[in-house]
Amino acid sequence: MKDIISRCGFRCNLCLAYKENIRSRGDQKRVSDGWSKYFGFRVSPEEIRCDGCLTPDDEKPKLMDPECPVRPCALWRGLQNCAYCDEYIRAKLEQRIVDYGVVAGRFKEPIPEDDYRSFKRPYENRRLLDEIRRRVK
Repeated sequence: MKDIISRCGFRCNLCLAYKENIRSRGDQKRVSDGWSKYFGFRVSPEEIRCDGCLTPDDEKPKLMDPECPVRPCALWRGLQNCAYCDEYIRAKLEQRIVDYGVVAGRFKEPIPEDDYRSFKRPYENRRLLDEIRRRVK
């Protein structure tokens, strides 16, 4: 699957909640447990399935966070993602920044590689957005 970068810089193609990555109820439970462990919130496994925020509104996408402040802002500004914004980083994006060091600092042991790939790498948006911004600005 090709890279799919959300409005806030999350990597949909790597996210286990993305529609093309869910194959079973067990997959959904794993996501629910991982998000609870690493981010402190739980979504019931039955609710885990996301079409991605790049899906047009007229297709009525199922979004994991329908209250996300970043998507409507980027759409209103006509931006592919926040890296293209003249006001980078706005408060709306700041709410969604995931920093590996901050999350890892909450644990005594290092985050296992498989958990990093599943629950951290898809959401390390600051580094990805900074990289995109360097290329386009």
